[in-house]
Amino acid sequence: MNVVTFNDNARVGGNSARRRGGTVAAVGGGTVGLGAVVVLLISMFTGTDLTGLLGSGGAAAPGSGGERIASCETGQDANENDSCRLAAASLDIDQFWAERLDGYRPPQLVIVDGQTGSSCGTASNATGPFYCPPDETVFVDPTFFSILRAQYDTTAGPLAQLYVLAHEYGHHVQNLTGVMQQHPNNGTGADSNGVRTELQADCYAGAWVAAASEQVDENGTPYLEPPTEQQILDALSAASAVGDDHIQAEAGQISNPDSFTHGSSAQRTRWFDEGRQGGVNACDTFSVPGGSL
Repeated sequence: MNVVTFNDNARVGGNSARRRGGTVAAVGGGTVGLGAVVVLLISMFTGTDLTGLLGSGGAAAPGSGGERIASCETGQDANENDSCRLAAASLDIDQFWAERLDGYRPPQLVIVDGQTGSSCGTASNATGPFYCPPDETVFVDPTFFSILRAQYDTTAGPLAQLYVLAHEYGHHVQNLTGVMQQHPNNGTGADSNGVRTELQADCYAGAWVAAASEQVDENGTPYLEPPTEQQILDALSAASAVGDDHIQAEAGQISNPDSFTHGSSAQRTRWFDEGRQGGVNACDTFSVPGGSL
């Protein structure tokens, strides 16, 4: 079921998102099936690139251009199409951060069609959304959301999709502000830099959601309508679903905080809400004692 998020008459054609990649690989022939969905989920939730299990497609070289997102001019287009929704949201997120961060420069947004190259490795429908710091680029394959909606008991609704995008843009902000350099990867664990980095990106996403309807196009029309309570719950559900403990439970494992890389479900929803209630200034996850994360 489509839930309106963008104002229908908002102008979104000025986005700089580009589509890159080749044909989506099939598992067992035909369209993407259950086997592919399992690979998608494992890859997205663990950060492990299992692209090889899905076969190969035409991969563009890192930094290559790509084409504009077709039929993506208005908020109505964004409400009707996942790729346009993500492209349109980039305008809103960029405006949000330009107003809050001196020297902000937008990342490139690549809508992945099958797979394409990046300096961080292959971006594909198996790796899930990610940010590549050397390229200053966010890679998202929107087929992930449609597969979840079609074959799993989840809404993966508009705001949940945009939470994922805003989370990746949060990593771009961390790259620009030096957070990634100041707090490099120091391994796994509930108190690791990796967990703190991910929770801060969740917090940034929550801060954006709270202010998303304040950003406007060149005519002064807000890009987005204020989120409904149901949409907020949908986004919180998405944050919870990618908690390390939930992922381990779904895999039939006992929760092991020593192996955490992104934080627990409770932590991810908590920090999303911290940002939503307190804004970006509430998102210093690196000054919080480990037991209070």
